[in-house]
Amino acid sequence: MIQSPWDIDKELGLLYYLTSYPGTGGTLKKEPEDFEVVEDASHTYTKGPYLICSLKKRNWDQHRAVKAIASGLGISHQRIGFAGTKDKRAVTTQYISIYKKTEEDISKLAIPDIILTGLGTKQHPIKLGDLQGNTFSIRIRNNSDTSLYSSLEKFQEFISEGVPNYVGYQRFGVMRPVTHLIGFEILKGDFQEAVRIMIGKPGSCMEEHEQEGRACYMDTEDAAQCLHLLPPRLSLERSVLHHLVSNPVDYPGAILQLPRTLRSMYVSAVQSWIFNNALSKRIRDGHSLFEPEIGDRLIWPDGRTDKITPATIHAAKVQVKRGKCALALLLPGGTHVPGDGSDDVNIQNLLEEQDITPKMFENISSVLGTTFAGSFRPMLMKTDLACEVIDDDLLARFSLPPGHYATTILREMMKTDPRKMV
Repeated sequence: MIQSPWDIDKELGLLYYLTSYPGTGGTLKKEPEDFEVVEDASHTYTKGPYLICSLKKRNWDQHRAVKAIASGLGISHQRIGFAGTKDKRAVTTQYISIYKKTEEDISKLAIPDIILTGLGTKQHPIKLGDLQGNTFSIRIRNNSDTSLYSSLEKFQEFISEGVPNYVGYQRFGVMRPVTHLIGFEILKGDFQEAVRIMIGKPGSCMEEHEQEGRACYMDTEDAAQCLHLLPPRLSLERSVLHHLVSNPVDYPGAILQLPRTLRSMYVSAVQSWIFNNALSKRIRDGHSLFEPEIGDRLIWPDGRTDKITPATIHAAKVQVKRGKCALALLLPGGTHVPGDGSDDVNIQNLLEEQDITPKMFENISSVLGTTFAGSFRPMLMKTDLACEVIDDDLLARFSLPPGHYATTILREMMKTDPRKMV
């Protein structure tokens, strides 16, 4: 175990690397083709109002791609469903559902770097989580240290045992890690401050107009002036500002202009931030991610959870060793709240430090139209990593279950500046 030196890792709670192997350094996504993702899912087609499509996109933000498809079809983006959010600078293939449109309708679309193929219809839409996982093929270029190449077999064996299952950078942002900060303010009911952070908080590597527009809003909160300055590509921010120009001080309404999946992502990012920090505290305190202790939580493949007691500790060790269940941490919410285990105490302390209560998750559910009951997430991520050296680059192939992040595996390999991983 070694500690991460990067400020953004400290900000997002990703404080440690479990492996002590030297990192390769290097860069991800020099070209979109360097990062390929294919969604693993199975769909049975029947008569129904939802057209199921394969969506292949190159270098497209997920929410903007959905809005572009919706605009081309002349429908609301809320009529398009998907199982998971995919990377922007990448070549990704996934399934989406479109309400009351036909294969003929989508055949007329001509959107650059988007290929939409109709596959059949279903009675119900695709919803978040309707997938088995994702398969990745990722090329790491410009590696500054190739000493790992001679230990690839041992490294792959180590990774197969598991690494900390951190929620990755995509959930928060790297150039502008604000998603969880917006979520904190939404939970507290301060929608004005949530909008101020969303529009005004600066990031790194911003172009001139974006920098001017965000600085303008941070200083003045003048929606009309900021709207004039922000570049057209920031369509989500502009939709919020358009609402405020027409409806001054209606900050909750401005947030509700965003897609429901994005609104819920802000609050989910708070849960993820707490999980990451709690996981790092467990590592810091010297508690194992592999060996259960009294007070720990277990999660089973069917989602059932148990708390380990003195009477069940021996059985828990046997079941974890056999891979029948896994150690888990809480993502707190309105229903699932911390208990009295050491991890639960850390989580409760994190909530108190941020002035967040379980009741806030319950209250915001009715506002955003999404339930934030809370859940449990495994502490460890295991995968079938296979690496290959190609022209001094490193090609990594692996599969992950839903809700797991490829960058969590890659950061163990690269140990580089996170800004080179997006």
